[in-house]
Amino acid sequence: MTEITSDHLPDVYVSFRERFTDIAAGQDALARAVDAAGPLDEKTKRLVKLGIAVGAQADGAVRSNVRKALAVGATVAEIEQTILLAMTTRGFPATVAAWQWMTEVVGGDQA
Repeated sequence: MTEITSDHLPDVYVSFRERFTDIAAGQDALARAVDAAGPLDEKTKRLVKLGIAVGAQADGAVRSNVRKALAVGATVAEIEQTILLAMTTRGFPATVAAWQWMTEVVGGDQA
């Protein structure tokens, strides 16, 4: 099993991975295969995944993908634009919610 060390992971996520180690390992392998399946660089993949999380209005996934995008070199401005692009497809309330989650991750400097 892959060791989970992030302070940002919910206890239920960690517990699930510990209880179902084979499933977690399979999910990890699938994620690696999907990430390697095309030409996108790491930053672009993270911004795309952030956009998907915004569309799903998934608080935890937005926060996670903001952290991961920053870790691979995305700027706050690039992350903000990714969130703003959701406005005409997902709507104003979902975009504002995602922007709030992002600002909480980056320290609220944008608020």
